[in-house]
Amino acid sequence: MLHIGILGHSADGSALCYLECVRESARLLGDHAHPEITMSLLPMGPTIPWWEAGDLDQINAHLRATAARLAAAGCDFFVCPDNTAHIALEASAEPYPLPGLHIAEVVAERAKADGHKRIALLGTRYTMEGPVYAAAFARHGLEMRTPGAADRELLNRIIFDELCLGRFEAPARREFLRVIEALKAEGCDAAALCCTEIPLIVTPENSSLPTLDSTRLLARAAVAVALGHAPAPQWRGGPR
Repeated sequence: MLHIGILGHSADGSALCYLECVRESARLLGDHAHPEITMSLLPMGPTIPWWEAGDLDQINAHLRATAARLAAAGCDFFVCPDNTAHIALEASAEPYPLPGLHIAEVVAERAKADGHKRIALLGTRYTMEGPVYAAAFARHGLEMRTPGAADRELLNRIIFDELCLGRFEAPARREFLRVIEALKAEGCDAAALCCTEIPLIVTPENSSLPTLDSTRLLARAAVAVALGHAPAPQWRGGPR
């Protein structure tokens, strides 16, 4: 089995990805059985001003340092359970020290395989307004919708001020579900939960649309690679 590296950026999403790697492995291999998994998580705090300034070079230096730790630990490949981080990863001019799965490709492939056509994208403001998912969905022939500007700001605030700090409260859940319902009215047939903390507050049971859980989909894709059920990745950052 290959050694999975989890390149963490935000804490709760990284922890959920780690746990889902273990749970998916148990479903396939039996209790207490899973590939070797190493997670490295440098604090996200220093990167917040860089995100606000659009300084992707500094962000990549930060993420690449984490990737180097994973490579030194003997990981065969990495997953980064942070959708926003993939904006920086795609902009990297320097290859990462080990190959990685691309979260947007994993989500887009699942959306297409499930027969969805128009996807409601929920995430940070950077993810909803950025190029990563627009390009990934276009490559797979999928339409994409995002909330209006006011709701994009609202969800972004909830993510950074609540979800990333471990606060998962009813008012925030209601706002996410309201936005999903509005995008359903625009013809969306699935909701892509593309901040890795959103699945901790929005579930298939409470969402009015089928959900594409980017965190768990990435973890399951990582296990498939580690067990040899899917090809090892070749991407080392940079454009897709």
